[in-house]
Amino acid sequence: MNIARATAEDADAWLAMRLALWPGDRRDEFAAEISRLLADPGDTVTFIARDDAGEAVGFVEGALRHDYVNGCETSPVAFLEGIYTAPANRRQGIARLMVEAVADWGRQQGCTEFASDASTENLASQQMHRSLGFAETQRVVYFRKTLNGE
Repeated sequence: MNIARATAEDADAWLAMRLALWPGDRRDEFAAEISRLLADPGDTVTFIARDDAGEAVGFVEGALRHDYVNGCETSPVAFLEGIYTAPANRRQGIARLMVEAVADWGRQQGCTEFASDASTENLASQQMHRSLGFAETQRVVYFRKTLNGE
């Protein structure tokens, strides 16, 4: 297994895996965002996992968050923005390797905390986070009210 920073050669595989993780009609949006991240990653990092045959089997996106991160006490915080492993390659330690790569990057950026989130109904993601050493800090329900009278 090889975990390496994403390059332009990874763009198509990265796009396909992003669409698998976050389905919907977002191909153009994701392609533009990938191009932007490859040109100037700023406070972000992306790693691609490739199997021994060189096939992309996972990706992880991380970022530095300088604003308040729920459950954290420092800033900046390394944040796990998204992680995906192809179904046929799950439960082989790939997610752990990718998360360790983002954690190492976060340490290099001066972070002492690493955070993430998962929706309350995504039990598989919650279990994965726990198995990777994350501790749940809080649960949040967001509310919205329009101000235009509707």
